[in-house]
Order: sequence, then C-alpha cells, then structure tokens
Amino acid sequence: MARHMVEISGVNTADMKVLSSEETEKLFIQMREGDPFARDSLIKGNLKLVLSTLRQFHYRDENMDDLFQIGTFGLIKAIDNFDLSHGVKLSTYAVPMILGEIRRYLRDNNSVRVSRSIKDLAYNAMKEKEKITLEQGREATVEEIAASLHENPVNIVTAFDSMRSPVSIFAPIYNDGGDTIYLCDQIEDQRLQKKDIDINLALDDAISDLEERERYIIDQRYIIGKTQMEIASELGISQAQISRLEKNAIKTLKKVLK
Repeated sequence: MARHMVEISGVNTADMKVLSSEETEKLFIQMREGDPFARDSLIKGNLKLVLSTLRQFHYRDENMDDLFQIGTFGLIKAIDNFDLSHGVKLSTYAVPMILGEIRRYLRDNNSVRVSRSIKDLAYNAMKEKEKITLEQGREATVEEIAASLHENPVNIVTAFDSMRSPVSIFAPIYNDGGDTIYLCDQIEDQRLQKKDIDINLALDDAISDLEERERYIIDQRYIIGKTQMEIASELGISQAQISRLEKNAIKTLKKVLK
C-alpha cells in the first residue's frame, strides 16, 4: 500500500518511526548510561507525538513548520526530564510539555496585546497544569490549577483564553459545495432586537414582494435578530439553504429599493 509523503520542517511524516513501550524504556536506560545515540533515537521515535498535538492548532493561521519545531523543543525537554520511576508513559508526560511550548510561543507572538500580568498568570497556569497532569496521570482541571495557584478559576480561564489568536468574523466555517457560511452568519446582533419603525415602514412594500419563506427569513434575521442556525432548525432545512434564500431575498430587495 503506497504512503503519501507529507513534509513538515523537512521531515517526511510518512517515515516517522513509532517506538514501542519496550523500545522506549530500553533507550531511556541506554541514555542514562551515556549512550550518545539513544537520545536522538528517542526524539525521532516520538515525533508523531508532536505531529498529533499540532492537530489542535489546525484552525490557526500559523506556520506549521514553526509550530512543529517549537513542539519538538517541548518533546526534547520532556525526554531530558523524564523519569522512568514515575511509572507513567512518556506520552502522558510529553504531550502537556509539547502543548506548553507551543502555547507559550503563540502567547508571546499573539497579535492581540495582552497585559504582562495576564501573560504571567497564563505561563504559571500552564506550568501548574503540566505538573498536575504528570502527578495525576490525567489532564488537570481548571479548578485544580486555580486551587494550586490560589486564583479564581475565572482568572485561569481568562488567562488561557488570552493565548488564543483572534478569528476573523469573515472566516469560512462550512461549505456544502454551494454557498459558503461564514462566522458572521452565526453571530446574533443584539442591536437588531430594537425595531426601527422608520426602516420597517420603508421596507414593507419591498418585503411584501418576496416569497413567503424568504420574507420569514428576512424578518427573523434582521428584525428579530436570530442566527441562520436557529432559523434552519425552525424550518427543518440546512443552514446552507437558509444562507442561499437570505442572499436571494437581499438581492431582490436591492433591486426594488434602487
């Protein structure tokens, strides 16, 4: 069966070796005994941990080569500090460290300005998360991190959120082969819940020329302020169909109001 070559940072992911637990343990013992090649073998044999971790960041407009290199640095730190006597798998210990390095990189290169205190809290929270995850053998909860740092859980969530990159409201989120649905189509505009009588009167004649379903969609979207998803659920059709009907209705209104 042919394998497709995908290169990232010059590494052919199709040829990445995956070490067994026995091989990993043996290499760690050899590394502790001074074998100069064991460490490299451990790094190369666990690069897929970095690759799988990167899937969490596929939605970001980031250079995957850069993130892979940063993640690999986290893997190296994990290998250098891993202790077999803890009785946990390398992956359990390494993945939080890989995530931590990537998130620190994204935090420090975030296009949104974040206060120093929030950045420091995010850094401390990530370190604490890594520590608790290693000790417990599972991912730490926000409440556990907050308790360890004597912080309010809300502040921990805010700190983690500060590391996220902003997303354009015009970012495409769905396409069924027809019209693309954008993030802005999912956002409810609260201002539209206050009916503007003058606008409604001016549009009455134009809206009356629309088909019944189009007229309903325009009313729900721009007078009531509902999202396309809400309207789709009410009418029992797809959101893509709502999007098409809405665009056709707006096109008709523009022609009438010219």
